[in-house]
Amino acid sequence: MKYTIGKLEKPTLVILYKNLLKPRMVEEKMLVLLRQGKISKWFSGIGQEAISVGVTMAMHDDEYILPMHRNLGVFTSRHVPLYRLFSQWQGKASGFTKGRDRSFHFGTQQYKIVGMISHLGPQLGVADGIALASKLKNKNQVTTVFTGEGGTSEGDFHEALNIASVWQLPVLFCIENNGYGLSTPTNEQYNCENLADRGIGYGMESHIIDGNNILEVYTTVDDIAKSMRKNPRPVLLEFRTFRMRGHEEASGTKYVPQAVLDEWSAKDPISNYEGFLKENEFLTEEEIDIIKSSISKEINEHLEVSFSENDIDSHETNELNDVFKYFEYKHVKENSNSKEIRFIDAVSEGLSQSMERHEDLVLMGQDIAEYGGVFKITEGFVEQFGKDRIRNTPICESGIIETAMGLSIAGMKSVVEMQFADFVSSGFNPIVNYLAKSHYRWGQHADVVIRMPCGGGVGAGPFHSQTNEAWFTKTPGLKVVYPAFPYDAKGLLATAINDPNPVLFFEHKGLYRSIRQNVPTGYYTLPFGKASTIKTGEDITIISYGAAVHWALETLVKHPKISAELIDLRTLQPLDTETIFNSVKKTGKCIILQEDSLFGGVASDISSLIMEHCFEYLDAPIKRVASLDTPIPFASGLEAQYLSKGKFESVLLNLLAY
Repeated sequence: MKYTIGKLEKPTLVILYKNLLKPRMVEEKMLVLLRQGKISKWFSGIGQEAISVGVTMAMHDDEYILPMHRNLGVFTSRHVPLYRLFSQWQGKASGFTKGRDRSFHFGTQQYKIVGMISHLGPQLGVADGIALASKLKNKNQVTTVFTGEGGTSEGDFHEALNIASVWQLPVLFCIENNGYGLSTPTNEQYNCENLADRGIGYGMESHIIDGNNILEVYTTVDDIAKSMRKNPRPVLLEFRTFRMRGHEEASGTKYVPQAVLDEWSAKDPISNYEGFLKENEFLTEEEIDIIKSSISKEINEHLEVSFSENDIDSHETNELNDVFKYFEYKHVKENSNSKEIRFIDAVSEGLSQSMERHEDLVLMGQDIAEYGGVFKITEGFVEQFGKDRIRNTPICESGIIETAMGLSIAGMKSVVEMQFADFVSSGFNPIVNYLAKSHYRWGQHADVVIRMPCGGGVGAGPFHSQTNEAWFTKTPGLKVVYPAFPYDAKGLLATAINDPNPVLFFEHKGLYRSIRQNVPTGYYTLPFGKASTIKTGEDITIISYGAAVHWALETLVKHPKISAELIDLRTLQPLDTETIFNSVKKTGKCIILQEDSLFGGVASDISSLIMEHCFEYLDAPIKRVASLDTPIPFASGLEAQYLSKGKFESVLLNLLAY
């Protein structure tokens, strides 16, 4: 292996060696502990250490790195205390996840490291968001993110590269091409000669680097990083290396030809570099022994600390309290001036006034800038707030949600508009597996609001009409808001943006221009988890939300003698069970009306809660009224048949007569 020293001096050469050696020695110890049953799993990076170490040493300590599960050298080169890593791998409190996640699935703001999730792809878009924050704040920083050659097959890889290129974000995309995705060889993973060539398609600079040559990795990445800080842009790096052990230890390497293992064993990054240092008299054998002895001593001492630590002692309260970042709601009272506006105007005002209040708030979505969005909610925002904060995005829901997560990690707020709520399925993974779980896993909140124009009744068919709130109320870590009136929409949107947790904010398209209300002109907030009792009554409780609230009101107008208590939930997660239970206990009868299809909908859980907590007060079965369990059709007659609106009146009257 050819090493070129260039301008590097002995102290740097020796530090590179120490940093290279440390993760190897830690790994060798972990493999022993794995066989002893003291850790449960291990993903080996043996043979790939030069990439992690060289890249990390080229980064500044205040620059974020997003590693994979074979990048132990990132953590050790950032001087993360070993006992904390050992405790993490044993599920103890001194780790980074309170025993809630294992391996390298964690992050730490202290060391500016953001760990992966098992789905691989999302971290690439998260890196975009961190880099965007750096660019907006003129920090002249580089964000580095790792993936394997297998991960480049995921859509998130392509979305992240495209976003970074279009927005010229200073992201260093590092592909560790190590020969196999678990057992699948590269010739079954992609059909191009060089993964670096993919940069051409994105208008992106790219390089191929010998990933086993520590000096080539360090000097090349150092030069590129310095250039990126002066001239922000994304760069794609393909590191050629090899994984000498199994995907994880249980997998083994029987699928790898022995000749290939022998070839790469001869290219070992540590033994080769160690030989180079001795041959050129930068280190003696005695000095190397001292270095190894020192690292071994450190490993054993930190293992003792970790082994002596008690197992996690937790309680349900602790677990539940960590699902969300604590948010102290601050009520901002509305001003006395009001004007009659439409639902759509209330959303627009809520966004605009929040943009004025939060200078670090960024709006992102398809066509939201000069065009003003497909519903014109952000019309005029570019002139008021500028294109840095009102950002048109490529058509890539997953990548933009991940970018929003990166902004949050970097301390900024964002609102992402799904052009239609239906399209959120293309970004489902980062919502339910990244945004929702991050605070519970490692204390990192996701300060993201996702606006969801939704609902039927407008003849838009199966892909522009869904009301899909139940996809998200099931997922711990997400808050779900679904207002029915302009006043609520404006106040609740302000609160959603203030809340540091991920919020799905549903806006029924059918209400945008059909519902008007007197709304305060100034900024104000409304609390989550507080339903609105629109009508009081004695005979029956009607529970609903969104457009269905108006369907219930229309029915009650037709039947003025019905003494119904109508509850508009406003927020589905958190849910105001106190208001629900008190009303049902008073009336003895309950009907739940939702626009969503019946099975698995929100009404089902509300019904179960009432049965569990109010059974002895009930005078009749609880009734759920929902749309058909079919996709929502286009033709007006079929859509009317599908929607629950047409069924509500008869079910209500039958229940009253029970």
